[in-house]
Amino acid sequence: MADRLPTAPRPRSRRSHRAAPPAGARRPGSRRAGRRRRSPAATAVRVLLLLLCTAATGWAGLQLLPGGGTEASAKRSPSPQAGTVPDPDTSAAPPKRAAPAAEPPSRGKDRPPARPRYQENGPGTYTWARGTGERAGTKGRLVRYGVKVEHGTGLDADDTAAEIHGILADPRGWTRQGAASFQLVDSPPYDMLVHVVSPGTTDELCGAWGLDTGGQVNCANAPHLVVNVRRWVELSDQYPDRPEDYHALIINHEAGHVLGHGHRTCPGPGRPAPAMMQQIKGLKGCVANPWVHDAEGDLIDGPKVP
Repeated sequence: MADRLPTAPRPRSRRSHRAAPPAGARRPGSRRAGRRRRSPAATAVRVLLLLLCTAATGWAGLQLLPGGGTEASAKRSPSPQAGTVPDPDTSAAPPKRAAPAAEPPSRGKDRPPARPRYQENGPGTYTWARGTGERAGTKGRLVRYGVKVEHGTGLDADDTAAEIHGILADPRGWTRQGAASFQLVDSPPYDMLVHVVSPGTTDELCGAWGLDTGGQVNCANAPHLVVNVRRWVELSDQYPDRPEDYHALIINHEAGHVLGHGHRTCPGPGRPAPAMMQQIKGLKGCVANPWVHDAEGDLIDGPKVP
């Protein structure tokens, strides 16, 4: 390959032969070029000054708010440090609270218990109260009795038997003056059997003995004593909110029939009604009373019902 020929050097620019301007001398057009170089800095300075003036004006305006503080400090109190409790704001009016509803006065032991739900027509199956209890009373003939509660009444057999025992053992009942004594048993033989049953079963049992209960009342036909759960739970108009007293009347009245006693009526206005009176049908001027004897041991009696 043939060698390249050397390239001739380029001639230098004429400007390179010009002498440099003396120090401090201005070139033509240098003022415009200098203004362009300083323009961004000047603009930044002017923006900064404008922001500072605006902030100063805003701060001065905020100092004029009511309360001598900023709006934020007037509306928001500082957050308490961990482990401290902020002081109450005494300047603020306390919030209004609704007055609490007044509680109804307590009726003590006469407060009716929650009513159990019972079936209108029970299945005819039962639970017997367990165990043999202590003898209530020491005189008169011994009446061994059992308690069985129909399923679907919502009642516990043992609890119901304990309440019945307390009624029969009360000195105002049939044990006073040696009329009878009672002992709970959990199986035959027995001298009295307490059935606590649904209204429908009450009608079946009592109807078999020629008694019309209409799903509303109790009955007895020795040795059977039938308690209608409707009466045990719902009580009667003569004993509102008095379950203990009305239960005592039911047991004393029906046990009296098992012992051979008939119905009595009111002995006079204002006097206590006899336990053997059909008080659910009206008191006829007497005062409701569930006991056979008064506190002094006197029999509460009245005229016989034909």
